Amino acid sequence: MIVVTRLNDSQFAINPDLIERIHASPDTTLVMVDGAKFIVTESLEDVIEKIARFRAHVISLAYLTEDSQYSSGARTLEIVGGPHAIAHVIEPGSTVPSRPRRI
Repeated sequence: MIVVTRLNDSQFAINPDLIERIHASPDTTLVMVDGAKFIVTESLEDVIEKIARFRAHVISLAYLTEDSQYSSGARTLEIVGGPHAIAHVIEPGSTVPSRPRRI
């Protein structure tokens, strides 16, 4: 989540993955994938920087180990087995078989 400021100076957190586009004419407007619009005081460049820092933070958390001083006891990332797991690995350069088309 990133924290942005409304025109009345109240702050709120928003999921940057749900932002469809950002307009800056003249106020910065966040247009969400569901069509909701939020006008914020931050500039277009500031919002983009907040999104980049948020994503970098998420990636850095994925690389932390349990030995790290920053570890919060979260599990490390791993491949999950079960019915949705990949049954085999496709070798580089090989083709992936396609399903027959229904006409």
